[in-house]
Amino acid sequence: MNDRIIDISRAPARLSIDNGRLVLAVGETKEIVPLAHMRALIVSCPGVTYTHAVLDRLMEAGVSFICCDDKHQPSGMLLPLVGNSVQTERFRLQAELGVTVRKRLWQSVVRAKVREQAAVLERFARPNPLASLWRRVKSGDADNMEAQAARLYWPLLFGKEFERRREGCGINARLNYGYAIIRAMTARALVGAGLHPSLGLHHHNRYDAYCLASDMMEPFRPVVDAEVARLQPAADSELCPESKRGIVAALESRWVVEGESRTLADIITRACESLMGVIAGVRKELWLPRMEPIDENAPV
Repeated sequence: MNDRIIDISRAPARLSIDNGRLVLAVGETKEIVPLAHMRALIVSCPGVTYTHAVLDRLMEAGVSFICCDDKHQPSGMLLPLVGNSVQTERFRLQAELGVTVRKRLWQSVVRAKVREQAAVLERFARPNPLASLWRRVKSGDADNMEAQAARLYWPLLFGKEFERRREGCGINARLNYGYAIIRAMTARALVGAGLHPSLGLHHHNRYDAYCLASDMMEPFRPVVDAEVARLQPAADSELCPESKRGIVAALESRWVVEGESRTLADIITRACESLMGVIAGVRKELWLPRMEPIDENAPV
């Protein structure tokens, strides 16, 4: 299963490819990872070197490449250009998707997101006004229940003084780091399903090249929220390596979904494939089931 997320942030390294494997050399030591086992490669150490062959083989294997800035925050993402043999036809169906269907799909996404936020509050024994709120989301989220839920959710999870920001240190830095990885995983899954990650259901920022990924990642953000909440007592102003390892471990953990054990990457992949099914007219609804953590790395 290609679910491993590799984060290179501590020491200068040399990356190369050997017979379908990524070779990570740090000084005199080497780590070898089959590309088939990888989901994403994150590089934030400025001393990392790699050749064009490394990037080419990562794309060929469907591995997302995430580049980070000097603050260790993701600044760019590279994805495979071609991910499905009938991609052109699927792009056409996606572009022609009607407004009514898009609104119904967005309703499903928001419902799943608020439902998972409610599950996080329950897991941490917080007051839970979101427990029934998700059922009230209408087509297209006409009443903006997503924003209403957020106003309740963040203070309950992180305290009344917390303010969610796209930039910032401490808790926000941890959230942004985890979200960037989920966004890359989602964009990769969309490409694999033959969908264009720029053609969104709800998000439509002209400067966002991954609007559909921004849509479909929403129900999976609470996975990061829960791990950051677990790390909160040790929160500091910097995104430390220990925090990054905890977040990556949470994203690599397994979950119980419909009685089966699945990785988060597999769940996201199936969700994106179900979206393609709706667009193609062979499904009526998105597959966005309840997720229950089961392994030692998942938040409890």
